Amino acid sequence: MSQRELVVLGSASQTPTRHRNHNGYLLRFDAEGILFDPGEGTQRQMIQAGRTATEITRICVTHFHGDHSLGLAGTIQRLSLDNVPHPVRCYYPASGQVYFDRLRYSTSFHERATLVTVPLQVDGQVDPLLSVAALDHRIDCYGYRVAEPDGRRMLPERLAEFGIRGPRVGQLQRDGVVEVDGRRVTVEEVSVFRPGQVFAFVMDTRMCPGALTLARDADLLVAESTFLDQDRDLAHRYRHLTSREAGRLAAEAGARELVLTHFSQRYPYDEAERFREEAALEFKGEIHLAVDLATIPFPARR
Repeated sequence: MSQRELVVLGSASQTPTRHRNHNGYLLRFDAEGILFDPGEGTQRQMIQAGRTATEITRICVTHFHGDHSLGLAGTIQRLSLDNVPHPVRCYYPASGQVYFDRLRYSTSFHERATLVTVPLQVDGQVDPLLSVAALDHRIDCYGYRVAEPDGRRMLPERLAEFGIRGPRVGQLQRDGVVEVDGRRVTVEEVSVFRPGQVFAFVMDTRMCPGALTLARDADLLVAESTFLDQDRDLAHRYRHLTSREAGRLAAEAGARELVLTHFSQRYPYDEAERFREEAALEFKGEIHLAVDLATIPFPARR
């Protein structure tokens, strides 16, 4: 049984607060455990959330501001401490290589885990699952898109009609055609198109083409919403989104569900609902407010 869910490890911007840790998000996507933007305290938040370093298969860093990367040192060392047996791929802006190296080797430790570094310089597909696009922030910043390949959903009644069962179902899925009682049956005759599920991660940016590219038709979109609309001038100056702009991004991209996060400490914790209300002025789908240690399930397939 596949497991697809987002674990919120931290949801604050710039500085942690009494209620919100620095950024950190663990996406469980079948066999993949993708850790996004491990800020300070991520290692402890993983423990609090009941997650282990062995779940991590990839680390994706949008940019090298501290609230998105200070937890790299502890996370990388924990991979070796726990003898994580599989290679972990680490993606980050190539222009921040010096910061990555400083964090990776900030203290002495015995490096046993295999870390595969993937510095990013251009937009596009970086492997079959993951693609990236540049965002509009004060330093180089990349957003991420996790996209399952499109497939087909088999129709049991059509399979039965053609007498296809057992191993022949697998053969049909692999080869696209199978012969039954002298008749050639194609996979299109017994199935319907199934779009692959998509997760998008858009952090620390103004509205820009890259954000829209990443968010297009996402089943679950995580978007920063640092400021409320009353402070949109500040948001623009520091190259961040307001909650209403995050909602507009989700609406224009055709996303299904939106997760708001990266909240400024200037707003009281007990007034967080205002972010949802403002985003809802633009986006009519389901809106989640990121809460530390909460788990957000992936939406059901379309």
